[in-house]
Amino acid sequence: MPHPAALIFLWICLTLALQSLQAAALLLAGLPLLLAAGLLAGRRLLTLLRRTRWIMLSLLLVYAYATPGEAVWPTLAQFSPTLEGMGDGLLQLCRLLFALAGLSVLLGLLTQQQLVSGLYTLSYPLRYAGLSRERLAVRLALTLHYAESAVRDTSANWRGSIEQMLSPATSGQDNIELHAPPFTRRDSLLLAAGCVALALALL
Repeated sequence: MPHPAALIFLWICLTLALQSLQAAALLLAGLPLLLAAGLLAGRRLLTLLRRTRWIMLSLLLVYAYATPGEAVWPTLAQFSPTLEGMGDGLLQLCRLLFALAGLSVLLGLLTQQQLVSGLYTLSYPLRYAGLSRERLAVRLALTLHYAESAVRDTSANWRGSIEQMLSPATSGQDNIELHAPPFTRRDSLLLAAGCVALALALL
């Protein structure tokens, strides 16, 4: 499998490219991705959609009512959404949907440790800004660990989870191990392909 950093970078390029595509090109690029996500990580995709459903609804309503244009229901006057707003809102929903589809595939391919390792590799330029990428990786790993535990405990016993969050923190020692695989020529080619695809989408 490619290096985790290469896969994460490809998803970032994909998400940025989707923002510049219009309806026809967006559907042409996004529908196969959505189909692949449904086959490879259907349950994870449904989970992501369920957790972002209110964001999607809010996004559609904001575009539908804030964009000037022809009213969908003229009898409602200013209380009616506009055709242009509905079109723009659906376009943004498609972009978000396809980005989540790519994310579900990415999370299905990478373990939590591989995800942290990939982000650790991509954060290499932070060294030149005087920042510690090791500290960033440790904090990210701990955040993902405790967030996953909180979600699991909340779904099982929400009362106990609230009591645990309100109780004083207990001391403990956490060991974080990062196994960074070597970066190969194939991974470099994937990074270059992501940059080229993004540049073409932005033209």
